[in-house]
Amino acid sequence: MPTVYCVEDDASIRELVLYALSAGGFDAHGFEDGASMREAMQRQTPDLLLLDIMLPDEDGLTILSGLRAGARTRKLPVILLTAKGSEYDKVKGLDAGADDYVTKPFGVMELLSRVRAVLRRAGVEERPACLELGVVRADTAAHTVLSDGQEVTLTHKEYELLLALMQNAGRVLSREQLMQRVWGYDFEGESRTVDVHVKTLRQKLGAGGAQIKTVRGAGYKMEEKA
Repeated sequence: MPTVYCVEDDASIRELVLYALSAGGFDAHGFEDGASMREAMQRQTPDLLLLDIMLPDEDGLTILSGLRAGARTRKLPVILLTAKGSEYDKVKGLDAGADDYVTKPFGVMELLSRVRAVLRRAGVEERPACLELGVVRADTAAHTVLSDGQEVTLTHKEYELLLALMQNAGRVLSREQLMQRVWGYDFEGESRTVDVHVKTLRQKLGAGGAQIKTVRGAGYKMEEKA
């Protein structure tokens, strides 16, 4: 499921948005200010950011400007959430680099619709409820994995690594791509991190582990047959 961050200092609004996103099938995380959001981004880059403009530490437009200046977040989809509803404010927000602009108060269904629309334009697809490849089956709603009919217990990173490989069945993913997708930061020579997780993932999957292939000099791919 796509990951969505919400930066909103009003706790009641933030909790409402997070509840709606979670019910809508998104992996939602909330933050009360830009500083805590940036700290989380060091661990994982979301697929989309909902950003309030009027925040206690710095305004949302300043945060947006910083994101657009960063190499890793330049194309991150951002929807502004704000009480400022004049045409001037909307134009200002969109010119600053926002992908959409939602005025408070807003309807939950409209918000979810706009989130999905922006993600579609960005080329981010929602995960299907279940992924199956060979003897491996991953239920993304229940966060469970079966290999050859047996339930497998995986760490969060192993689970995300498996989903990345299954969603790109037959396609070679480089270590750089896996680091960015699973760990949320640019590859800086830590190839062993990926290699170690692939090794443990193969061991835990048992028969299904043989479906993960090493492509020398390129990376890893997962195929339907061992």
